[in-house]
Amino acid sequence: MINSSRRSQNLWLVCLALALLVCSLIVLFSGLSSPFDSVVDQQIMLHIRLPMMLTAMSVGAALSVSSALLQVLLRNPLADPGIIGISSGASLFAAIYLLAGGVWGWTGMQYGLPLFCFIGALLSTLLIYMLARRMASLNGSSVILAGIGVSTIAGAIIAWLYFFSDAQALRNLTFWLMGSLMQTDLRLISVSAPLVLLLVIDSFVQSKRLNWLYFGHVSARLAGLDVSRFNRRILLSSALLVGIAVSLAGSIAFVGLLVPHLLRNFCGHDNRFIIPASALGGALLLMLVVILSKSFGGIAVPVSMLTATLGGPVFLYSMSRIGRQAR
Repeated sequence: MINSSRRSQNLWLVCLALALLVCSLIVLFSGLSSPFDSVVDQQIMLHIRLPMMLTAMSVGAALSVSSALLQVLLRNPLADPGIIGISSGASLFAAIYLLAGGVWGWTGMQYGLPLFCFIGALLSTLLIYMLARRMASLNGSSVILAGIGVSTIAGAIIAWLYFFSDAQALRNLTFWLMGSLMQTDLRLISVSAPLVLLLVIDSFVQSKRLNWLYFGHVSARLAGLDVSRFNRRILLSSALLVGIAVSLAGSIAFVGLLVPHLLRNFCGHDNRFIIPASALGGALLLMLVVILSKSFGGIAVPVSMLTATLGGPVFLYSMSRIGRQAR
């Protein structure tokens, strides 16, 4: 039975990897008549489509793995960096950086943006952590309540920034906060993508310990796990992943919620499968969004519009399903 389950999980991983490969080839080569002969087609492929493809893969993997970690840590199948406030903190610091850079004319702004996003994600994570401990303990309910508070405050500050922004800064900030995969280049993604890969690998290495948390903190301690220290490590990894994702593509909704939640419903809860499958599934979902966005012609559709359109109904269905199971 166990061997059959592992074979099924391995088959899922292979299918996800193959689907991701096919979508990557479509994004890279579709519509190009001679990408290996024409200089123009080569420039389009190398400087527009390749960075966009790598950005979609990195952001999708980062958000999905971050949510997969949080869902185990908080024992909540609907946990998501956006819901608990980590993305809001990263977005707030990104908004401050973008507006300040526009006012003071900073050069190379996109290269300082990842640092500010990580600082925002890390500070919001630490604030949520401290508020949750003050309320009761580091459990799912207290973290989510603290996250809602932090997210509300961050949203209010961003609204005030909108109020004092000029028209061009307002337009840029609005479009960026709604998500875009077109804001990176090969230099930026060559730093960000390896960081995401290392964090995904580290999360996979910790997947066995994550499984221990399913049985409660007492059982995890009996298995030799320092739960408090491990929780801090997982929260830090989530903050890093979210900070990188927001710095690359802005605020993108529901990717992290959809992928690991659906994988657990169909394939079980073993994190040794969920972590790599979430990385592949998140990358695949954003690649499908890229392909879908091309159907709108030359209109640049914000990514978060498409992901929220897909994720909203699934979120409501999941909530209703959990409610029925609770009865």
